[in-house]
Amino acid sequence: MRAWRTMAAAGACAVGLVGTAACQPVGGGLNSAAVAVTTDRTATSTLERLTFEVAWFSCRAQAPTPAQGSTATDAPAAATVDCEGETKSGQEITLDGTVTEERGGVCVRGDMTARIAGEIVFEATMLGDCSAAATASPEPSQQPGDRPAPGATVTVTRTVTVTAEPAK
Repeated sequence: MRAWRTMAAAGACAVGLVGTAACQPVGGGLNSAAVAVTTDRTATSTLERLTFEVAWFSCRAQAPTPAQGSTATDAPAAATVDCEGETKSGQEITLDGTVTEERGGVCVRGDMTARIAGEIVFEATMLGDCSAAATASPEPSQQPGDRPAPGATVTVTRTVTVTAEPAK
């Protein structure tokens, strides 16, 4: 089962990497791929800073698709995030909530709750460094061989799953 999860996560990572540009928001709304990647990065860092050893962690984000003919002012106010993972000792990690702002791979704002083995370990309205300069483009961590072969067709939807291994 663990091997299947790892393979699925690697495939999702590759799709997320290739699809990041394809998921750019319409009319200035939230980018679901960027929200997933940034939430993954910042939540993993927060958990590790709180001394939890993260074995794996994966986030999905979904922003409502803007209606036909909508403008930037009509952009969705929040994306929902749903993350899951596991500690190195085998305890389940979950994080869920909403993200109202994503700042170029370094910060997410919203209302998020993280749990380990069902117990709340943190509640946050901000993850990351919102005073830092944004990075060029948030990209998921990847392993050699995760990229699709040249010429491969990849279908990307507005819901993106991204998995990142914790930094050592």
